[in-house]
Amino acid sequence: MFYPYGFGMDSTMLLLIPAVLLSMWAQARVQSTFGQYSQVAARGGVTADAVAQMLLARFGLGAMPINRVQGSLTDHYDPRNRTLNLSETVYGSRSIASIGVAAHEVGHAIQHSQAYGPLMLRNSIVPAVNIASSASMPLFIVGLMMGNRLLTNLGILLFVGALTFHLVTLPVELDASSRALALLEETGTLAPDELAGAKKVLSAAAWTYIAAALMAILQLVRLIMIRNSRER
Repeated sequence: MFYPYGFGMDSTMLLLIPAVLLSMWAQARVQSTFGQYSQVAARGGVTADAVAQMLLARFGLGAMPINRVQGSLTDHYDPRNRTLNLSETVYGSRSIASIGVAAHEVGHAIQHSQAYGPLMLRNSIVPAVNIASSASMPLFIVGLMMGNRLLTNLGILLFVGALTFHLVTLPVELDASSRALALLEETGTLAPDELAGAKKVLSAAAWTYIAAALMAILQLVRLIMIRNSRER
């Protein structure tokens, strides 16, 4: 049974259960894996921020600011001002997990410097995606309430824009992790057994992006089903 206007608890919500479960599992795996390897210091004794500085310098990016930001796992590369931002739990840490995360963010900086296609596409659509994400559901719901197919379809179309962002994000994140692991191996920053730990941390993080993409795909299917049910 579909409830009025297609929101709230209705039968289509069942579609989202796989994505919700995957998301919960992915978040738990990230926390547990990062927690495990954040307790294991790399034998090289170098801090994550120092590793990031060294890797950036290899690509002529040694002048890039490396900032310490609040929170845990809030690490990110900011393409707007070209800064590397490491969380409190990563900056200054000598753990395998922290070094892996820092190297991943360096991977994004390198992508930007080399104009990596998917990253450049993601950066270019961010403003439009922000607007689309905010407007899609209100337009969809208003369209249902008014029986206006044009508004309903416009809401769905805008949601496709948000889905596109999630799909483009996947290769960006996977490539950054691949670059990070390759650099850590090439430079000898981590020994083979340590590298395996860093890979587990980055692989766990990748699942959060996969879960987000799956959620967006299933949500789109749900919106289409709700729309079609009102047209019968």
